[in-house]
Amino acid sequence: MFTRKPPSVSAAEGARAAEAGRVVVYWRKGCPFCQRLRLVLGKKVRDVVWVDVWADPEASAYVRSVNGGDEVVPTVVMGGVPHTNPSPRTVAGAL
Repeated sequence: MFTRKPPSVSAAEGARAAEAGRVVVYWRKGCPFCQRLRLVLGKKVRDVVWVDVWADPEASAYVRSVNGGDEVVPTVVMGGVPHTNPSPRTVAGAL
């Protein structure tokens, strides 16, 4: 069963969610690694806060700031710590 990803939120909302201990995924349309993450998470996809780096310049700037200037997605914040393209199992385990 295909589960749709909830709508994206702003970078500010993503930062607040990360501070509250939620898992936050910075993603962009067309990214095969982001799609794989979404598919592997299945129904857990709804437990993640999604931030589109192409829709929010602040989100893009944040991702570049934690990836040595590169806009690498997915960048996933778990436990307040950003991870560059972690395995879907690692993300699922953090939920």
